[in-house]
Amino acid sequence: METIVAREKEVKELEGVLKSESAEFLAVYGRRRIGKTFLIHKFFQDKGLYFEFTGIKDASLSTQLKNFAIAFSDLFLKGQVMPTPKTWVDAFTALRRQIERFKEKRPIILFFDELSWISTPRSGFLQALEHFWNRYVSRDRRVILVVCGSAAAWMIRNILDARGGLHGRVTRVMRLMPFTLSETERFLQFRKLELDRKQIVEIYMAMGGVAHYLTQIRRGHSSSQIIQEVCFSESGLLSREFYRLYSSLFDNYEHHVAVVKALARHSNGLSRDKLLEELGVQSGGSASKILNELEESGFILSVPSYGKRKVGWLFRLIDPFSLFYLKWIEKADLKIGHLEKNYWEKKQRSQEWAAWAGYAFENVCLMHVDQIKWALGLSAVTSTQSQWSYRSNNKQGAQIDLIIDRADQCINLCELKFYKSIFSINKGYAQTLENKKNSFQEQTQTKKTLFTTLIASFGVKHNPHYLQVVDQDLDLNALYHPL
Repeated sequence: METIVAREKEVKELEGVLKSESAEFLAVYGRRRIGKTFLIHKFFQDKGLYFEFTGIKDASLSTQLKNFAIAFSDLFLKGQVMPTPKTWVDAFTALRRQIERFKEKRPIILFFDELSWISTPRSGFLQALEHFWNRYVSRDRRVILVVCGSAAAWMIRNILDARGGLHGRVTRVMRLMPFTLSETERFLQFRKLELDRKQIVEIYMAMGGVAHYLTQIRRGHSSSQIIQEVCFSESGLLSREFYRLYSSLFDNYEHHVAVVKALARHSNGLSRDKLLEELGVQSGGSASKILNELEESGFILSVPSYGKRKVGWLFRLIDPFSLFYLKWIEKADLKIGHLEKNYWEKKQRSQEWAAWAGYAFENVCLMHVDQIKWALGLSAVTSTQSQWSYRSNNKQGAQIDLIIDRADQCINLCELKFYKSIFSINKGYAQTLENKKNSFQEQTQTKKTLFTTLIASFGVKHNPHYLQVVDQDLDLNALYHPL
């Protein structure tokens, strides 16, 4: 029997829902293949009367209602077939009557999955759902209504921020995020997959912490072999996943893909104005909607620029799989099926991979800033994170990957290095670090104490150059702390 792994916080929250003394309306959202359905089904299926209905993508209203009738018949009619309801009001009326006949005190769990696929325009689903909840089941303390969707922005707009009858009705919200590195490690260990932490990071930079992607990993393979098999073979799940992923989440997904591709070409990110200029579109509501949907779904991140208002923030592609696909898989797409079996192993020995890996590792660090703060002993200190860059008129400049601005009047200037061995600072790089620190102090006029902090995969050699310019260093293990 499958077990819920690495979701302790979510399980604890679901236990609170189950023990509640009043009816609960739980909204769950998170990207496709993240494990939402598995989590809800696995936790609730044996906790009481359990009804589950999943929408079908691009299906007609009649098909959705027929699908509901099948799910309804399987649970309540013991083999008899329910006539297909004509409307969602009819469907919810039939469901309400079955609930009223259920006299036991056990919980009644009603799980509606992929809500955006069910609630198509003019289907009347949301209106029927809100009437069902407001008029009837919200008074029944046994009822736990769970609605779930992969289209995060749709869920926020239509459920969490609903202006109609569902306004303020959701009692709990759960945003299911990809696994962190620590959770990924535990998930793999549970599946008897023993890999060292550097190899897990390499897999993470290709797949991210998406549960279903990680189930594709076979035992006894190295990270290179795993990526070759899952990403660069005809049968590999991720070789054809990119466009399926975006089309399943967004209407007119081509616009979202265009944004993601533009950001993939600019490793340091783009301001909103520069991004729209590159796309050849004007600023407006539709552009804001697309950016918001991508950010809410976890594909892009708006990164603060130190000392600037939000208008100066940069958008950055943060989703590991999207970044990996656009850099590597898409270029090999026409050759997949004819690639050498050690294709990816050879690529990993190239300078092109080394440059890309450095950027991908920066993204991983940005996704684990809380773990970095803990490792630096800052978990009890209020702080914010940002990045900073400066370019003078003669085009000389400096860039700092991660800045941790602390309430105790100190700032950590963090350099992020993905390296195959212990990183050794030479005279030239020591001067670069010193120049960055001086440039930051001069340009920002900060009075805070500055600490140069190096985060490298295998740590940093404490040679004389290190002692001259570096205040603290961390290795990969810092990113694995379970918060």
